[in-house]
Amino acid sequence: MTDDYRSKGGVRRAAGLSPERRSEIAKKAAESRWSADLPEADFEGEFLIGDKVVACAVLRDERRIITQATFLRALGRSRSPKAGTGVLSTVDELPFFLQAKALKPFIDNELEESTKPIFFRTRSGKKGAGYNARLILKVADVYIAFGDSFLSQEKGIPKRYEKMIFAAKAIKSALAEIGIVALVDEATGYQDVRNRLALQEMFEAVLRKELAAWAKRFPDEFYKQIYRLRGWEWRGRQINPPQIVAHYTNDFIYDRIAPGLRKELENRMPKTNSGKKKGRLHQLFTDDIGHPLLAQHVHMVTMFMKAAGSWDEFKINLDKVSPKQGDNYELSLEGAS
Repeated sequence: MTDDYRSKGGVRRAAGLSPERRSEIAKKAAESRWSADLPEADFEGEFLIGDKVVACAVLRDERRIITQATFLRALGRSRSPKAGTGVLSTVDELPFFLQAKALKPFIDNELEESTKPIFFRTRSGKKGAGYNARLILKVADVYIAFGDSFLSQEKGIPKRYEKMIFAAKAIKSALAEIGIVALVDEATGYQDVRNRLALQEMFEAVLRKELAAWAKRFPDEFYKQIYRLRGWEWRGRQINPPQIVAHYTNDFIYDRIAPGLRKELENRMPKTNSGKKKGRLHQLFTDDIGHPLLAQHVHMVTMFMKAAGSWDEFKINLDKVSPKQGDNYELSLEGAS
């Protein structure tokens, strides 16, 4: 027996149920939902779509949701979930705002699978119900396509759908310049955490937990160019360079690869009992990702030095192309992988 057959059979059985039986099934389903171990919202906030306030949240598993009531209001539907059920859907869980037969030709399987409500606990511990934030654009597309089908046939849009189609177009217009996920993240304050999490994932891929054996990672040419631009005599690596060269290495390399990288390296660096570092920072880079990333950046900086006629020219050009990022977690990590 195919899944499609079972689905159609379920719809037929649901249609044959009495209102009392349907209500009983919905009540039991609601009780089952709320007794489950629900995901919790770590971040909550609001944003505007036109003149409508939309409440949103980011769950602990990083799902972005729009609360059910404001989701419906954004779509031009004033109806709210019945108390205790926390969901407006049929027995087969298709939300009522997509139940109209006239909308069926515009609903694909992917959308139908993504319309199940999400039940969660708010930050205050209360029960909440919502939909995946990405769903609102897909539902808006359904109503817009539905409205366009009447216009293409030179027919008037049924009055009962005018409000929803108008709301759908407002949603598309309001979100044209910014993604719904980014909007939810900004409203809830999750964007800062998201950036830190992405950065931490990068650190886990780029950095080791323990020191690797020492190997030469900075070519002589890197240091030769520093000496040339500073007007110093180059006598080879066997002569200890001035202390400030270590500062230049931090400035040009570790402080510019990614936000907070040098701080992470310093934190991971093993120390002796006296607090002295046990190795060099580059010994904490992984072989597969970290060292190629480091080598690419060192090569880029060396090329800028070779092309510069003076120290100031080099610094100005480097600051333009690869500015110091320090611990600013809001800067982009594009190109860091």
